[in-house]
Amino acid sequence: MLRRLGVLAFVACAVGTSAQAAEITRVASSFEEKDPFGMLFHFTFDRTWDQGKIAREWYQQGSLTDVTELNYQRDETRLGIDAHIGIFRDLELHVGVPIVFQHDRRWTFASGTTPANTTLFRNCGDARGTPCSTPGAGDGRLFEIGPDGRAVYRGGLGDFTFGIAWNVFNQAKDDTKPTWTLRFDYTAPTASTLNPSLPTSTEMRGAIGDRVHRYSFSTAVSKRIGDFFEPYVGVTYVLPWVGPNYYSNCDNALDERMARAENCGQGPWRRLETGIRPAHVGLVTFGNEIIAFERPDRFQRVVIDLRGFFQYTSEGRTYNELSDLLGKQLYSTDFGTTGVQVGFVGQAAEFVMLKAYGSLGYQTERYLTNENIGKDQNNNGTIDISSNPVEINPNYDFRVDRVGRRFRMQEQLVWRLMVTATLNF
Repeated sequence: MLRRLGVLAFVACAVGTSAQAAEITRVASSFEEKDPFGMLFHFTFDRTWDQGKIAREWYQQGSLTDVTELNYQRDETRLGIDAHIGIFRDLELHVGVPIVFQHDRRWTFASGTTPANTTLFRNCGDARGTPCSTPGAGDGRLFEIGPDGRAVYRGGLGDFTFGIAWNVFNQAKDDTKPTWTLRFDYTAPTASTLNPSLPTSTEMRGAIGDRVHRYSFSTAVSKRIGDFFEPYVGVTYVLPWVGPNYYSNCDNALDERMARAENCGQGPWRRLETGIRPAHVGLVTFGNEIIAFERPDRFQRVVIDLRGFFQYTSEGRTYNELSDLLGKQLYSTDFGTTGVQVGFVGQAAEFVMLKAYGSLGYQTERYLTNENIGKDQNNNGTIDISSNPVEINPNYDFRVDRVGRRFRMQEQLVWRLMVTATLNF
């Protein structure tokens, strides 16, 4: 009887101390008792689809209306290879390498929009703001959309990520405390520079890099409650910093898509001012892992992960959903993304784990063409577009950035599927 009680006590102790942290707080660890070295390899197949509508403000005959012009779709497939190496107890270094097989965008006319009535083909003005006798009429075209739509194809090796993560507390070692993780990631601009003015094809895919350094600061906390639940919450902030060899619209300055191409490099319009202005990103994640089955002595478990998230993306001049059609980086307003994610984690042996996640997100409306018209250089309180045209921002386009002609992204949904095979050492 005493022997049986001793065995039961040992098993209970093993279950209590071997419980793994939630995936969001998992860190490779080395120099542990009976486990001198820890390493994780993740191989992630990542598929993303998103679709929405692109509308345009249209001011004509004394009234301002919204005209739905285009249906938009994006299809992206990538493989992520990540290595997490424990360098001390609950302290890891990690590196991630993304391979983007496809980053394809497609535009077609929205329902009810045809070449005969689209505002894309009725522009009598030009990017420089030449006055029109009848605004909203004419045969000037912003870009071409064929009968079968238009598509752009990109891909290649993405930006590498290097980082460090530390579990300040680990519930598996001290069940009076939650598992608390601090993480810092640096994403280096290793991908080739994306130039939205260059044509692409399925045989000659365009580059995908924006040449921006990104510094990500994040923290997450998870707490095992009883035998079945482990709620968690995480917060992330991404700080961008423009690196060398970034793209500027002034690198390919053309009157056909810029208000004052000749202003590039003149007055206040230095390359740093006219180039990319990457967005700041903040993310809040919250959820709960439901432990449906667990055998710690055999390293077996089945977990269902239910998650919600909200992401804020600030305004900035970037490569957005309309850049390929207009051939340049565009200034977008800020927006939010809110969504849900359902995941499955299965582990049948000590060294192998399989994870699958599916998510759906909704992005709030935002302007895709919202460039500032210029800067007041002589301090008279106005932008002198006629008497002092050097004040005009060369990125500005009177056809699409002016109020009453701007484009806006609407009804955008984002689907994502991720399947990860993890090898534990």
